[in-house]
Amino acid sequence: MECRMGCAACCIAPSISSAIPGLPVGKPAGVRCLQLTPDNLCRIFGRPERPAVCRSLRPEREMCGDNDAEALDKLTVWEKMTQPEQGS
Repeated sequence: MECRMGCAACCIAPSISSAIPGLPVGKPAGVRCLQLTPDNLCRIFGRPERPAVCRSLRPEREMCGDNDAEALDKLTVWEKMTQPEQGS
């Protein structure tokens, strides 16, 4: 499967704990990465400063769904499912 240009779900939904240029401690879930352009393309794609977690993502039907909205919904659910439980 090819990545849908301009989707950006994987740059919005998940939290990223490693440094990103402009975000030294990463980014929280549900927040647009500062490296996204207005047309949802990554400014640092293919560059060494792109986080390893970003480089490791590969588009797959299960993650990407049939459209950008499905991808964002799926990744948002996965992010919530993988969050550590908050102590009481």
